[in-house]
Amino acid sequence: MAFDREDPLKLPGDDKKRSGPSMNRLALWLVVGGIGAYLLLSGIVGILAKG
Repeated sequence: MAFDREDPLKLPGDDKKRSGPSMNRLALWLVVGGIGAYLLLSGIVGILAKG
């Protein structure tokens, strides 16, 4: 059958695989993480200041 190919079909982008996330994805995670940390810390400070 056609399923016994020695050379599997390549997907677009298989040629330029990098180890790790791209710079855009890393920047996005840093921004989102910074916003999350700010919200968490401001909530903790708000709870402590109220009590």
